[in-house]
Formats: sequence, C-alpha cells, structure tokens
Amino acid sequence: MKLTNDFLVSPNPSDPRLTERVVGIAHDGSRIETSVTVERPLTLYLNGREIVTMMTIGDYPEYLALGYLLNQNMLSMDEEVLGVEYEEDIETVVVRTATETNFENKLKKKTLTSGCAQGTVFGDVMEKFVDAVLPKGTIIKASWLYALTKQINTVPSLYLEAGAIHGCALYEKNKPLLYMEDVGRHNAVDKIAGYMYRHKITGADKIFYTTGRLTYEMVIKAVQMGIPILVSRSGFTAWGVDLARQVGLTLIGRAKGKRFVALAGEDRIQFDVDLSTLLDEPKRSRWKEGDE
Repeated sequence: MKLTNDFLVSPNPSDPRLTERVVGIAHDGSRIETSVTVERPLTLYLNGREIVTMMTIGDYPEYLALGYLLNQNMLSMDEEVLGVEYEEDIETVVVRTATETNFENKLKKKTLTSGCAQGTVFGDVMEKFVDAVLPKGTIIKASWLYALTKQINTVPSLYLEAGAIHGCALYEKNKPLLYMEDVGRHNAVDKIAGYMYRHKITGADKIFYTTGRLTYEMVIKAVQMGIPILVSRSGFTAWGVDLARQVGLTLIGRAKGKRFVALAGEDRIQFDVDLSTLLDEPKRSRWKEGDE
C-alpha cells in the first residue's frame, strides 16, 4: 500500500550544521572525502536549574528539551509551559513552567539505562508504568508495515547522508507524521514526544517506528506517550518483551523487507498482504555518488 503523503517534520540532510565533509582513505588506500554526522552539547535548564547536558545533532532543540522532561516524568502532560528558550551561541535550552517542579527527588532515584546516549530513567517511571492502559482498538495492517519500512529505507535522511545516526518515526495508520534523527535513539524519541506535546497530538491511534533495539526503556517511552504499537528493524531484549506483554503493547521487531517478528500484542496485526506479490526492497546505502 502506498503511503499517503510526506512527513510533516523530518531532518534536513542538506543543513550544513548537521554534517561535515572529512578527508580520509579507503580500504584500498585511495583518498576519499565523505560526510560525517556532527554532534554538539546541549545543556537543558528547567526553570533556571541545570538538568542535563545531552550530545545531539542540534536540530529541533525545543522539542528535544520538552520530550526529555516528559519522558523523565519531570514534566507532566497537563503542566503549563510558559516558554522554551533556545540560545544557539551558548548551546542551552531553558524550559519555564508556571509552577516549580519537584525534580530533585527524581534525580536521586535515577538509574543508568542501556541507551547509547546514556539516558536516565527514574524510579517513579516504573510505578506509573504498572497502571498504564493502552487502547485495544488500534490496529496495524501488514500492508502499512511493509510500506512504512520501505519509506523509512528511502526517505532523505542524515543516515543516507552520513550514517552514525538513529531514526524514529510516528505514523497514524498508513499516514506518516513525524521523522526525527539523532546520535542517540533516546534523543530521537524525545523530539517526537516534545512535538506531540507542543501540538497536542495523542498517541492512542499511532504507530511508532525506531531503528534502535526494542529494550525496556523503549517500551516504557512508547507507553508513556500512549502509543500502542512499537516497531523496529532491530531486535528485542527479554525485559522489553516482558514489559510489552504486561501492558498490552504490540511489539514488532526485525522488520525488514518482507519479514517481521511480533512478540507481544499480536492481536492488533491484520494480515492483508499476499507476500508473493511484494517486490524485494533495494538495499539501503549511506554513500552518495562521488563518495566512492
């Protein structure tokens, strides 16, 4: 099934701030010039108090800041945000709320996660997870899934430009909404969470795609965002599967070409495709013409 339109928001591979050209040599000793992804620090403040310094590519800092605070339960969905101020020259973003937040106690309970960006998840996240309820009526058709993975494989992206990047996407049925990339998959997720918060987008009827592993923290983030279907081209961890089954999240991994594996919430999947009619996808390449 063909996707209906392009993403509302996505990375801009031609943005000169996001990549650099670097000279080196190839495996055969020949000289090459190639693109590499730029990462830079971004320090987040909440009401004037320093929270964390993240390494990020630097696009959509406001969404990243809001999403980080939401997914760390340092900001609630009903919290009134008075403003988000980004200062590019000093690499800081300040989120101001109408009331003071109790983040000090949360910082005391933080635990290091397995995320490649060294994200943190707080003790009260698991407490809220136990009471989470996801909608049961949302479905994903196999035709949507195949179209989704094909689009992600070909959409203009920093991955195709330079590599060393994670991507996440948000869909409503077969309609693409958001595509975000960053050096850490948690940053990409948080950007989408921040956009959803800012634009009052609910997760109940959405499908979330990530290039990263389906770990417990990815499951938790999807549940916090109220999204009932989580898809990845990568694999699973045992705890991720266990948590998804506990809360009724549809967990689909190893989604490449004509193949996928579902280990939780399989009842949301509708098999509406004759696999013999599908064409094989071209292999994804990060190299542009002239980089050989």
